[in-house]
Formats: sequence, C-alpha cells, structure tokens
Amino acid sequence: MIRVVLAEDQSLILGALSALLELEGGFEVVGQATDGAQALDLVREVVPDILVTDIEMPGLTGLELAREVAALRQGTRVVIVTTFARGGYLRRALEAGAAGYLLKDAPASQLAAALRRVHLGGRAVDPELAVEAWGEPDPLTERERQVLRLAGEGRSSSEIGELLTLSAGTVRNYLSEAISKLGVDNRIEAARLAREKGWL
Repeated sequence: MIRVVLAEDQSLILGALSALLELEGGFEVVGQATDGAQALDLVREVVPDILVTDIEMPGLTGLELAREVAALRQGTRVVIVTTFARGGYLRRALEAGAAGYLLKDAPASQLAAALRRVHLGGRAVDPELAVEAWGEPDPLTERERQVLRLAGEGRSSSEIGELLTLSAGTVRNYLSEAISKLGVDNRIEAARLAREKGWL
C-alpha cells in the first residue's frame, strides 16, 4: 500500500481526492490537512510515502511545504496537484524538491498512475507545462517574491517590513527592483504579472 497524506484547503476537493485514491486501490490515505502547517505536522508524525498538496494553501504554500518536507529527509515525496497551469510554478516546484506536478482536471486514473511512478522513484510532470517551464526564466529573487506577494495582498511597505523584519526603506527597494525587472509601472501590476507567470 502507498501511504498518502493529502493537503488541500477546500474540503470538497479534499474529500473527493481521498475517495478517488481509495477507489483506485493500492493507496491508504493516512492523513488529511487543510493548511500547510498542519500538513507539515502530519508528515512529521505519520511519515507517509507521498504528500499530495495544492499550491495555494494557508500557512505554508505548497511550494514552501515541498521545501520543508525535503529538508526533513524522511523519504516522503511531494506531488503538487493544482489548477495553476503555469510554467513558473512548475519550475519553482521542482526546484523546491517536488517529484510531481499535475493539474486538477487530470483523470483520476492519471493521478493514481503518477503517484505510483513517484512512489517508485520517478517524476510525474504535465508534459506541456514542462516545455513552458523552461521557456522564460524567473527574474525575481526569493526576497523580492515574498515582498511582492504581500504587496499584492494590499499591504503597505511598513506592514510588509514588520512581517519580514525589514525596514520600510528596504521593502521599497525590493519592490522597486521587482517592478524594474518586470518592466511595469507599479507594485500592483508587478504582483499581477508575476502571479500570471507563476513566479509568486
């Protein structure tokens, strides 16, 4: 049996994924989480073979979760299942240590086959996204990404500074650099474009 933890903040999708895997046979869902921090705690506790997670999660994003799980060195492999068909997300997911990146509209049999492949040590990546992912490199640094993500949520430079323990001036410098790299006029456009490209 392949032991799986599922992380998804929408309860309906979480339940559906769990039911689909149980129906496929050969899988045991050993835990379910509705946010990133809860998922990480579950992975530490039950040490599943595979963690299946969405990208957009409260607490820790799926990408942050993949990085944290890889750092645990427990052998749990991460597969991201998401609606975001963006090459930038795929690239960052693989860099964070994810072994798979699949879209939610894929058939259940395809998900099960992908999880089996990952369990055997392989990778499972949507082929069209794989081509797109290596087309345009992500110009943002990790810190610029953090600052831009918070700016996109409507937070001020001083609020962002408090959250990231940076001065408001330093935050403005990061935002200015990100705006310049993306070739847009302001922080809102920069956040929108970076999100579209999958860089946030």
